[in-house]
Amino acid sequence: MDGIVDELSSAYDELVAATAGVLEARSASGEQKTAETDATLVGFKKRWETFQAVCDRAEEMVERARHRIGSELLVDEATGATSQAPASGVLPINASRLEQTSKAVRWLVLEIQRGAGSATPSAAAPPPAAASPSSSSLAPSDARFSEGPAR
Repeated sequence: MDGIVDELSSAYDELVAATAGVLEARSASGEQKTAETDATLVGFKKRWETFQAVCDRAEEMVERARHRIGSELLVDEATGATSQAPASGVLPINASRLEQTSKAVRWLVLEIQRGAGSATPSAAAPPPAAASPSSSSLAPSDARFSEGPAR
């Protein structure tokens, strides 16, 4: 992330310098079109395109981070898990947590569909994990996840 910030800062500084070069060249030529003003405009255009490309890469990096954080929040909300974030603030996504979330979402969809057709949400069939005697006292949302804390 620091690399993209440094690259963005450098591209911005180069764009500002190119802008100053165009203004100076136009001022020196008395606002007339000359080979020097054309050359500075070409340089400015290159710097502008470079700056746009770096901004696009930075935006892509931010989007990837946003999606990753969103996925982690979805997993945490679906599983009821709370974990301590590492120093970077972004947790790695692992396949088992993603699969667990996918199953939880599918189960919630089924639960909602069943609940929508009945008079009360409690009439919905419990998930397979909730049918065991040891977990019968847990709420259905807790029984779905064996590693989730009881509420």
